[in-house]
Amino acid sequence: MSAEPTPFAQVDDMPPQIRALILGALERMAASPEIQRVRRVAQAALDPRPGQRLLDVGSGVGEVARQLAAAVAPDGEVVAVDASAAAVAVATDRHDGSAVTYAVGDITALDFPDASFDGVRTERVLQHLADPDAAVAELARVTRPGGRVCLVDTDWTSVAGDGLPDDLVDAIWRAVPARQHHPTMGRTLRGRLVRAGLAEVRCEPVPLWFTDPESASAVIPVFNKEIPREAGIIPDELRDRWFAAVDAAAARDEFLAVLTIWVAVGVTPARTRPA
Repeated sequence: MSAEPTPFAQVDDMPPQIRALILGALERMAASPEIQRVRRVAQAALDPRPGQRLLDVGSGVGEVARQLAAAVAPDGEVVAVDASAAAVAVATDRHDGSAVTYAVGDITALDFPDASFDGVRTERVLQHLADPDAAVAELARVTRPGGRVCLVDTDWTSVAGDGLPDDLVDAIWRAVPARQHHPTMGRTLRGRLVRAGLAEVRCEPVPLWFTDPESASAVIPVFNKEIPREAGIIPDELRDRWFAAVDAAAARDEFLAVLTIWVAVGVTPARTRPA
């Protein structure tokens, strides 16, 4: 487990060109049909209803928050919180007039009273945190009794594929997980909700697959040639050989990449009064 923050956890501290690249990567992920499929599963799990007040933490540039606002209309509202002021600024610029409020905030120390929301969600955030259980506890704290907490995250160790040399794939994946705090986060979501005291916990694995490097690169960074060397995603000594092999697999129409993202949801139990 890395002690260093991952790039997505420190967007505002990055040089402007890297920050722009990361925000662009988030938008490209959002446009991926595979990520959209994950989000449909997550929306069904959260089950937004008209009139509800919802919280989206790690909201990025706000596209999911705006979708949720449509689901809770006409009388509901959505609060969209992200740790990055740059992301919140972009989200605010793109506001479509729906009932969404954007704010900068820390998922492990949310600035809301207990039981403030009917439902909360966070997507692909916990993998970047030093203390993900503290974040889950905060999400549960601000959810009313009977409300839903929905977690979405990746199991990076599930990445597999075909068409690339085995020794090269092994070398790449030995290097990449070291940059993640929690590469197995997706599969741990159910247990984290159980330990946080939520009830009726359910989880669903959503397999993603890609048959060309361009579509894969929107979700799996090691296939993205646009990420600069200085980002350190791929070791310098492997980079040229890696992308040559990826191009060759695509040319033979043998490229395949798969990974699993998990969706988990639980219901906040009634709070007992202290004796």
